[in-house]
Amino acid sequence: MTLRIRYQTLEFPRLDLHIRSLWDKQQFEDLDEVAEKFGVSPSSWAFSGVIWPSGQLLAHIMSDFPLSGKRILEVGCGLGLASLVLSGRHADITASDHNPVVADFLTENTRLNASKSIPFVRVDWADLDHTLGKFDLIIGSDVLYEPDHAELLAGFIHRHSLANSEIVLIDAGRGFHRPFVRALETYGFFGQAQRPTNTSYLSKPFKGYVLRYRRENVTAE
Repeated sequence: MTLRIRYQTLEFPRLDLHIRSLWDKQQFEDLDEVAEKFGVSPSSWAFSGVIWPSGQLLAHIMSDFPLSGKRILEVGCGLGLASLVLSGRHADITASDHNPVVADFLTENTRLNASKSIPFVRVDWADLDHTLGKFDLIIGSDVLYEPDHAELLAGFIHRHSLANSEIVLIDAGRGFHRPFVRALETYGFFGQAQRPTNTSYLSKPFKGYVLRYRRENVTAE
């Protein structure tokens, strides 16, 4: 089956993003079984190629987030809306995801928006490889959707965070943010989970949280 593709424009303050995405979550194409080799199932393959409300919310937050020379990593970036917004603001942004199909969408969406190239790294949160480096700010959206993600993501963030680092994650309300927060606190991150105050640009009410946590003077492994 030929993939059905959708093109649309999303509006942000001072920036419009032109986005190429999958038509819906029923699309699937893994001709060389590349995604399967990394454990991406056919049922979840398309999740990285569609627009999610959490991704839109994160991108809006990043549209005016203080950057001040930060090195930034987006985890579970999917279509990379936040990465594209940050690239448009000339930020030092690296995108990452478990699904290798993300690289193709990110490359095409970068071209559509005449943006500079955004480095992409395919990573597994369980990997102990430190070559990715460490970051001042780690962001992500709707990345807590399995019970074991809380510990895995908290450990990954710990390994790739600089001292005095910050995280901004959008939790979609799947019920896993509390164990994630408890795991973060064991690594010296403290902050709060809040309901977003303005989501009028989303197609339906958002029931999740914005998690903003900071670690001060704690060195990662």
